[in-house]
Amino acid sequence: MKIYTKTGDSGTTALIGGTRLSKAHIRIDAYGTVDELNAYIGLLRDQPVNSTRRDLLKEIQDRLFTIGSHLASEPDQTRKKLPDFHEEDVTLLETEMDAMDAELPTLRAFVLPGGHESVSFGHVARTVCRRAERAVILLHEHEPVEEIVIRYLNRLSDYLFMLCRMMTQELGAEEVAWQARM
Repeated sequence: MKIYTKTGDSGTTALIGGTRLSKAHIRIDAYGTVDELNAYIGLLRDQPVNSTRRDLLKEIQDRLFTIGSHLASEPDQTRKKLPDFHEEDVTLLETEMDAMDAELPTLRAFVLPGGHESVSFGHVARTVCRRAERAVILLHEHEPVEEIVIRYLNRLSDYLFMLCRMMTQELGAEEVAWQARM
């Protein structure tokens, strides 16, 4: 099978279920942003500081593919079985955040992104996650999206923030507090 089909040359793409939409449609933007996020999670997974978190980050990537498949499907599509999503997927992120929070100093100010290349990659992933969440919410305002998808993306951005703080600590990098100019 060839990777190119030429069916998208006119600026449209097909959903699971067959409906063709403009590549600029909010649904396509939503799952495209989730795909971009998945690529950044892969970059985080490849960072040596995350060697003990590789399996968890792969699990997150798997869930992002699940989200993508749901977003890439017609809302009432029943021809193809989609991967499942569970409340435990959200709970896993919360559990991981609680464990990191127990090891980190109390946060007393906003933190400037950066301090180490790996941490910076994490902050980029976090901001792309927030953008994905906004795109999915916009879609949800027009067409139904499963609430668990929105909750998962919201929790994932929080997880990525905590991961950045944890990586900063593990790498011995400086966590720079934002000082507002007055």
